[in-house]
Amino acid sequence: MSNWAETVMLWHVYPLGFTGAPIRPDGADDDGQSDAGAADQPVEHRLNRIEAWLDHVVELGLNGLLLGPVFPSSTHGYDTVDYFRIDARLGDDGDIDRLIAAAHDRGIRVLFDGVFNHVGREHPAFAALEEQGPEADTADLFRVRWDGWQAGEPVDADVFEGHDALVTLNHDSPAVADLVVEVMTHWLGRGIDGWRLDAAYAVPSAFWARVLPRVRAEYPEAWFLGEVIHGDAVRIVEESTIDSLTQYELWQGIWHGIADRNLFELKHAIERNNELLSVFAPQTFVGNHDVTRIASAIGPDLVPHALAVLFTVAGVPSVYSGDEYGYEAVKEERLGGDDAVRPEFPDAPPAPGSLPESAQHILRTHQLLIAVRRQHPWLHRAHTDVIHIDNTAMVLRTATGTDAVVTALNVGDAPVSVPVADATRVLAGSLADDIDRHAGEASLPPRGWAVLSATPA
Repeated sequence: MSNWAETVMLWHVYPLGFTGAPIRPDGADDDGQSDAGAADQPVEHRLNRIEAWLDHVVELGLNGLLLGPVFPSSTHGYDTVDYFRIDARLGDDGDIDRLIAAAHDRGIRVLFDGVFNHVGREHPAFAALEEQGPEADTADLFRVRWDGWQAGEPVDADVFEGHDALVTLNHDSPAVADLVVEVMTHWLGRGIDGWRLDAAYAVPSAFWARVLPRVRAEYPEAWFLGEVIHGDAVRIVEESTIDSLTQYELWQGIWHGIADRNLFELKHAIERNNELLSVFAPQTFVGNHDVTRIASAIGPDLVPHALAVLFTVAGVPSVYSGDEYGYEAVKEERLGGDDAVRPEFPDAPPAPGSLPESAQHILRTHQLLIAVRRQHPWLHRAHTDVIHIDNTAMVLRTATGTDAVVTALNVGDAPVSVPVADATRVLAGSLADDIDRHAGEASLPPRGWAVLSATPA
């Protein structure tokens, strides 16, 4: 695995929403097809709107850009119809080259979102199959049941989680492995630094184990992040050779532990996170393009508590664009239910002074905690001990042999006094009183939090 991944922190962008591109052109829906087809869309040069935000990424203290889908698709980007072009709703090759170069000029790594479990039904490879039947050159790319099929009839193919528009690739086929290797190396050759592997949990680990070493042989510094929502994470990494997986268990523990005033759930998630670290450092987050905004989930005043955990617990942290301003939105299980959490952004970042006070506070908290993380790079793989826990108060101690960080949280409405071990000074947040070094305690105000520096005994 590349060394740069040990210090990268990501800004996650869903490009179609961010740039104001139409998600469902020509009357398409999330489980159907566009009337015109992705290939017929005129080129709109929208990617420069992301480029205009790169200085903001640097000012946050982040150094990675995790892009959602940028390839042509029929609707939302996850129904790919061409792996080798840029979606005309976003721009063209020149636009993506400029964005990658602008990011690299600022020391920002770039990751693409690769949807390699399935393609859109409008993908030419599947369209050829529907037209030509089992004699098509692309027949080996898909899992199809031909019994009873007649020319002109829909093809009975495996689809992803019941979505008829998302046709599953045949991961036992050498042709599919060759295709994915070709796609990955093509864009790594164009300058990207790694891949997010969409729906990696749905793809056999043996497939990744065949593909990724071939890619690494040509691009040894490439980094691969698998989207895994459930399952045995350690086994998946060991069998697949994927570098990192999305840490949904910690995300859920942060959300529900804080929202439900049941920090024991967060304790369990942190302990589970510790169990991964001997094998890999997971991608950690409190928001992404598929979930309710953290400010809506737990309330804006408790967002700093979630961030304090995110940036002091091991992993590869990411910030979903807009969360740094306290954007609020709720994901809904309906057609277009993701739209609210994938909004259009302004052409350029707002001046901090123009923001509401709550947004200014959340922005400053991001910057402060990201700086703390930068100052303690060993947090990437360090274990966290829970040294105090009740329903509404928690103290974490994350340490190496030479340094330690203590994170104290109070999500209750009354002040609390909590043990802070060997903590000596405040790095972020606030205390009601100075640390009582004799007693090893500190007082947190109602809904207070603090990140403290400590020296191990």
